[in-house]
Amino acid sequence: MASAMVEDQIKMSKETNPFESMMERFDRAAQLLNLDPDLYAVMRVPNRELKVYIPVRMDSGRMQVFEGFRVQHNFARGPAKGGIRYAPDVTIEEVRALAAWMTWKCAVVNVPFGGGKGGVICDPQQMSIGELERLTRRYAAELIDFIGPEKDVPAPDMNTNEQTMAWIMDTYSMHARHTVTAVVTGKPIDIGGSAGRREATGRGLLFVINEAIKRFKMAPPNTRVVVQGSGNVGGIGAQLLHEAGYKVIAISDINGGIYNPNGIDIPNAMAHLRATRSFEEYEGVERVSNEDLLEIECDVLVPAATENQIRSDNAKRIKCKVLAEGANGPTTAAADKILHDKGIFVIPDILANAGGVTVSYFEWVQDRMGYFWKENVVNERLQDVMVASFNDVVKYADQHGVDTRTAAYMLAIDRVAYDTRMRGIYA
Repeated sequence: MASAMVEDQIKMSKETNPFESMMERFDRAAQLLNLDPDLYAVMRVPNRELKVYIPVRMDSGRMQVFEGFRVQHNFARGPAKGGIRYAPDVTIEEVRALAAWMTWKCAVVNVPFGGGKGGVICDPQQMSIGELERLTRRYAAELIDFIGPEKDVPAPDMNTNEQTMAWIMDTYSMHARHTVTAVVTGKPIDIGGSAGRREATGRGLLFVINEAIKRFKMAPPNTRVVVQGSGNVGGIGAQLLHEAGYKVIAISDINGGIYNPNGIDIPNAMAHLRATRSFEEYEGVERVSNEDLLEIECDVLVPAATENQIRSDNAKRIKCKVLAEGANGPTTAAADKILHDKGIFVIPDILANAGGVTVSYFEWVQDRMGYFWKENVVNERLQDVMVASFNDVVKYADQHGVDTRTAAYMLAIDRVAYDTRMRGIYA
């Protein structure tokens, strides 16, 4: 009995390893593409992995050394691009997987970046603003030879924000001896950020959901949506879906969710969350756990929280027509076949949440030319990219007789492989 439990734990540990999950999907797509073995050998590994130790003078006067990473996965299509996250459970395996996902994400939406990702092992909730600034500036200084507008362009991610990006931009600019706005994206608008950037991931999610429900001949007013997460992706996505006429019947934060089969007033619920930091006291709804929320019967399920929420042990209980992955890696590779067999239409993460990197690309372009677009222009161009990319993935799936996730990986790998082949391998 104990032995079986240990085996199950080992199996689940492997299933929820983000890099293993990404590589399983990469290998399947590469095999279906008959990818040249030499290209496979090059593309399956990151170009560069950096590990840095970051000494920070804490408010107590003591010195604390933090561990940080930056993985640059691929440069075939342009500079590396990807966020920086601060969290106590950051690992190099997680950062490596996220960097690879960024390569495929950029290729799916056809923007000229490769993938990168960064992380620092720390607990930002326990740190002062001054400590976070000193940590950020020293981390940026350690990376300074490896980042830049033509090399690697960081962005915000978990527990980092506009202020974090402003500190990195300033640190880089001080070393360059002139202002370099294009070194990061996700900055405040007044120092080179783009209009529409904060809402971009949620808005991109809306655009691809709009396309997906057409396949089921549904319209927003009779489409029930469940959203797991209420942060920059889930919260903004839920508000935009509500504004577009969708019936959002459940939403959650880290502590749990709220459910009303008749629909939730999302602007009101989000205002309550901002005021109280919880949905706990919100009235007129049922309380549900994050795990149970995923199993609510609905038309569109949006996991927009963290990785590994839909696994082989709960995938059979998912009851939606469309799964739109707002988070990175919310579904394990082992769960993919179960969802496919259930007939669920999956909008994979590397497409569904690519609105953020698309508008990051727009920000980088605007910074480099010193001319900024109005928000409606940003949103129109984002819609063009997301709709075209959705159609590219669906067409690829139909042509090759595969599910949409496999199609998205095949399309991305095909584009990166083409550029790698045309450039050749410098040796």
